[in-house]
Amino acid sequence: MRCAGTSIATAAALLLAGHARAGDLGAFNAAMEATAAHNRVAVGYLRSENVDLAAVELQEMQRSWSAFVERFGRDRPDEFRGNAEYAIMLVDVPTRIVGALVMIDSGRPDIARDSLQAIRREFTTVRRASGVEVLADCVLDANDAMAALSGYHDEAPAWDSPAAADDVAAKAGAFGAAVSRCDAMAPDVIRSSPEFRRRVDGVAASLVFVPRATASRDTGLLRRGDQRVACLRQPAGLPIRMTGRPHPAVLLWAA
Repeated sequence: MRCAGTSIATAAALLLAGHARAGDLGAFNAAMEATAAHNRVAVGYLRSENVDLAAVELQEMQRSWSAFVERFGRDRPDEFRGNAEYAIMLVDVPTRIVGALVMIDSGRPDIARDSLQAIRREFTTVRRASGVEVLADCVLDANDAMAALSGYHDEAPAWDSPAAADDVAAKAGAFGAAVSRCDAMAPDVIRSSPEFRRRVDGVAASLVFVPRATASRDTGLLRRGDQRVACLRQPAGLPIRMTGRPHPAVLLWAA
């Protein structure tokens, strides 16, 4: 099934601090997001096999991270004091960026991408260890829930098992709940943007297939719904090989 693209109209505020709180925490979230935005764009370039632009983006990511460390390496917001994960992150992130650049030079963009995905998860881990959450963290949860549901694309449910239908329904419910939570926590300017609505509303429409598929034990129908969701997850309107820098908001939902 071919995934249809739409134009990108998501506002820049999508990636700025999740509107968590004002003051030092807001500035902290925004500074971390500046690095995370470069990270997501680099992952997008690696996905489309444009390694040269990925390397350029990683160099920008290094500069962004240096600015973050200069401001918040020691003088962190109160929420992050005593967070054992924080010191690990300060060492781990620059190491992973350098490792990704080495892997690009070695012709292993797949390993470079894995390194950058690990940074994305580490940011979420550090924030949540301090009781802080931004929209990007919620979207990561939604991506994980989708991955669990998408497992049926490769391996059909064991319909002969009495628990199979309940398992499918539980995974679909977890995915829908995660996306609904992201929708609820997004600021109004983000929630109303066409790109955000395309994904959130599209998920709801695609999950309609699940009860019908489980009732009829129709793996094909279940997989068609899964394919629709996979299309929604892709950055809309981007060519297979990206040659220009996309707005970071385009890649928020892409894993």
